[in-house]
Amino acid sequence: MTPLALAMIYLLSLNLVTFGLFWWDKQCAIHRRWRVPESTLLTLCLVGGAFGAKTGQGVFRHKTRKEPFRTSLNAIMVLHVGFLSALVLPGFRASVMALLSDASAALFG
Repeated sequence: MTPLALAMIYLLSLNLVTFGLFWWDKQCAIHRRWRVPESTLLTLCLVGGAFGAKTGQGVFRHKTRKEPFRTSLNAIMVLHVGFLSALVLPGFRASVMALLSDASAALFG
């Protein structure tokens, strides 16, 4: 499997999990049960689940007014959009692909 395919599977899975956790946390809030810590949600956003989080925030209308969570999530989204934008620049993209290739070779042989 190519490094790009592994990265895409990772991001898709993480965003689906993050989206699901926003749904779960909203259900827990409605039924006054144990909630998912904000630090957990923001960590998942930071490691790649920001698009799933932002989608979950909009779909479930969850944590839309909660500060500083909202600002932190928006800052992470800007960071991710900037990173994805930089990937389309040829020199930067080549460096990232080389790094992903080396990392996958080290992890999977």
